[in-house]
Order: sequence, then structure tokens, then C-alpha cells
Amino acid sequence: MTLRIGNASGFYGDRFDAMREMLTGGELDVLTGDYLAELTMLILGRDRLKDPDAGYARTFLRQSEECLGLAHERGVRIVTNAGGLNPAGLADAVRRLADRLGIPVRVAHVAGDDLTAAHPGSLAAHAYLGGFGITQCLRAGADVVVTGRVTDAALVTGPAAAHFGWSETEYDRLAGAVVAGHVLECGAQATGGNYAFFRDGDARRPGFPLAELHEDGSCVITKHPGTGGFVDVGTVTAQLLYETAGARYAGPDVTARLDTVRLSQDGPDRVRIEGVCGEAPPPTLKVGLNRLGGFRNEVVFVLTGLDIEAKAALVREQLEPALGKVADVRWELARTDRPDAPTEETASALLRLVVRDPDQGAVGRALSGAAVELALASYPGFHVLAPPGKGSPYGVFEDVYVPHGSVDHVAVLHDGRRIPVPPAHDTAVLDAVPQPSLPQPPEPGPTRRAPLGLVAGARSGDKGGNANVGVWARTDDAWRWLAHELTADRFRELIPESRELTVVRHVLPNLRALNFVVEGILGAGVAAQHRFDPQAKALGEWLRSRHLEIPEALL
Repeated sequence: MTLRIGNASGFYGDRFDAMREMLTGGELDVLTGDYLAELTMLILGRDRLKDPDAGYARTFLRQSEECLGLAHERGVRIVTNAGGLNPAGLADAVRRLADRLGIPVRVAHVAGDDLTAAHPGSLAAHAYLGGFGITQCLRAGADVVVTGRVTDAALVTGPAAAHFGWSETEYDRLAGAVVAGHVLECGAQATGGNYAFFRDGDARRPGFPLAELHEDGSCVITKHPGTGGFVDVGTVTAQLLYETAGARYAGPDVTARLDTVRLSQDGPDRVRIEGVCGEAPPPTLKVGLNRLGGFRNEVVFVLTGLDIEAKAALVREQLEPALGKVADVRWELARTDRPDAPTEETASALLRLVVRDPDQGAVGRALSGAAVELALASYPGFHVLAPPGKGSPYGVFEDVYVPHGSVDHVAVLHDGRRIPVPPAHDTAVLDAVPQPSLPQPPEPGPTRRAPLGLVAGARSGDKGGNANVGVWARTDDAWRWLAHELTADRFRELIPESRELTVVRHVLPNLRALNFVVEGILGAGVAAQHRFDPQAKALGEWLRSRHLEIPEALL
């Protein structure tokens, strides 16, 4: 008995026609859509300030207008977290849409994640719920289930538990579903999108992934026939490492052991995942807090030709009086210029100024006026990419943890009945997994200085103020070298930003992978835009571009 679960969205703003593509491209039992992220919750929170009836992903409603009938005709159930901050509101909107279109669908939703009232000063505070509220809705006959802030993997664990009749303590099966859900959650990232070795296949328009999930928790990751992209052990490995840390991947239903995952190619565009072990979940639930941190502004000065450093110093000195009382001032000089450049753009460097302050006026008119006044009175060739504005609000993200029992997790069925979802039956405090044994190092031999990316892939992402960088080898020989060469200290050497930060290395031999967590590199999270790449999306690619001594046998 196989449950085919597909994904049609990896974020709020993903490809609009993916829902139709997934419904018409092949067989499916359940279609999921992941619309939420830390930044999305802040965006939806600001929407709700303007309109109390807002707070959900409106894109889903527009997609449903095109596709709700298709899903009903094909017997595909839809499970989505597009409810955001207002799952009841989106569920009602879907019901009204279905009535208008004459489609007899039963719509349920999951409630209880909203803890904003318990956290004064937060714009949005939401617990990451598990999948058993979804399970209750589906077991009661729902065709569409709308949630708020559940874990991304819950969109798969919930339908799997409903379909296979799993209990809350069947941890190995649930862990297998969590791993499948984690692979699916970011859509095309599992089918060649954002992939280090994208030239291995046709990555121009990747299809969306689906999992053929089995009763024992194992699965095959694949995609509909004829869709773009590709699925192989590498694309699945990359997504498994994305936004994770060590061997224990904790969630509200189960802690999945990533060090037990076994991957194998099961045919073209098919990767089998098996062997996943699960443990009782931790005793607390994660709560994501979003609040307004103040106001920010920025301006990018273009410095062209000679004397780049001196030109940058002049601008800084000229603006210093206007910035004296600003709470946070950051200057970054990106030396994108080249000597004797054939184009003006390649002869230019970028000097970026970012300011933050609780007072909008301090980073608004005061900055924009001072910057604009330099137009005819600063360095030769003065111009900016865009004039600074009036200052925009920015958000701050942090996570806290609360006991399972402090959250009223409720399944609100299509007929209005409210079914409480009990907290986890058993829990276990998360302990570090002992470091596994490393493989034997390669025999000494000649080396050549070359980019790391010639022998290793990487994918990186954000978790609050931290970033993770997963690095994997594609062969056993490369793994023997990588496991010994890329230590936490070597990582700090290659990524200078991390030298004063805590870098924790986790070893995952089954995946031939190392996962690095860089603590604090993203400041107060993506909404604060602390650095050039605020979500650390390209941090892994920067690491791959760095040169080090690599055995010639691997090149």
C-alpha cells in the first residue's frame, strides 16, 4: 500500500501553476503546499495589522479557484499551511469559494499554534505543531486541511498517519515520514533547483517532487513524468542537509535520526529512502517570535576606477556627522572592480551603508538628505544605485520553547466539531549523539590547489540568527578526504566571517556529509537583513569556491 504525496509550493510566492501541474501530471493521493517561513510570518503579521481578516497566503486561494475542481475530480486531498496567522479565515474563504464554484468539498483546519497573546510585544508568536491535528481532520473525511504554523514535515506526517493508521508512538515510521516531508517541503530544491551540481541535468524549469510513502515509513522520492529537473542521490542529500544541524532532527511528533538515513538510486529520477530510526520527541515545542525591531535604511555608493579605498574613506567621513546618533551603522565595501576593466560596471566597486534605529526619523530624512547633498560634493564619479528612502520597518526573530501541554492543539473538523489533539505521549530530552568514527584518511599523495566545489557539494540556509552549511562528497574516496580535511577550524579559515563565531561540525557518514552550524552569523534573523546574504542561501557556494590543497587523485 503506497501513499503518493506531492508538493506544489516551497514558499509564499513559489511558481503559481505548480498546483495545476501536480494535479494533472500524474497520480497523487495528497497534495501539500508549504507557504510559511520565519520571514513570511512577519509579513503576514504586518498584513494582519492593516486588516484583521488577513494573515493568510492569498496565493493559495487564487490557486484553489483554478484547481479545487481538479483536485475533487481526481480524489486528491489538499493539505497546506497557507493559513499562516489565520487558518480559520482561510478555511472559511475556501468554503465560500467552493460554494460559489459548486464543488462539494469538506474543509477543516488546525488551530492552537497562535501564542501571540502570551508574548506581549511580539507581532506574531506561533508554536510549531505536529501532524496529528491534520491526521484527525483527514480521518474525519476532510478534503482540504488548512493549518497555521506546523512544522514543514507535518504536512506529510499528518496524512501518512491518517492513511496508514499509525499511532503517536510508532517513531520509526513517523521519522521516515518526517524525512520524506523534509525532502518535499522546499519544492524544486529536491528536483535540481538551487543544486550545486545543476549541470548534471536540465535545471531550467524543475518539476515539483513527490514521495511514494510506504507503511513502514520508507519512501521513494520522484517527480511526475515529463517534468523538468532531475532527482538523484545528490539532490536528495542536498535537501536533507538544508536547514538541519546534527544527527537528531527534532520535531513535535518524533525526533528523526538523520544519521540512520540510507539513500540509493532506484531508477531514473527515483531515490529510495529507508532505514530511518525515530525517537520520542523533546519535551518542549518551539515557538517562533516575530517582533518589529525598528527601522532600517540603506544606500549603495558606486565607486569607479582608481583610488577606490580613498573614495570610500571620503564618503564615510562626509556622512559621519549625520550618522553620529544612529544606533547601528554598518559599512561594507565590495571590491567588485577589476584593473583596466573593459566595461564601466566591472571597473566599479560597491560601498554599502546600512543603518538601523528605533526612530524612523534617524534613518530616514536625516540619512537621505545627507547622502543626496553629496551628489556634487564628494568623490569623482559619484552616483548611487538608488536614493535612500524614508526608512522601512524591520523584524527580529527569536525562538523560545514551551511545554507540549501549554498549547491547545485542536483539529476543527469540516462539520465544526473541535477535537483536542493530546500532547506527545512520551518525550526525551535531546542529547548530543556521540561523534561517529571517521573513515580512514586517504594515502598521502600529490595535491593541487583548487576550489572545494570540484569534489564536494554544499547547501546552506538560515535558522533564526544561525546559518547551516551542509557539505557532502559524491564518492567514498572524496569522503575520506573531506571528513579529515574540512574541520571546524578549516571552515573558519575559509569563511573569514565565522572566525570570531562558534562553528559546530556534525558528521553524517551515511550521507558522506558534514553539517556546520555557524552561530550568530545572521544577527537577529533574516528580517533584520544583517548581512549581504541575509538568509545565508549562498554561503555554501562561497565555501565551494574557496581554494585549498586537494589530492590530485580526486580532481
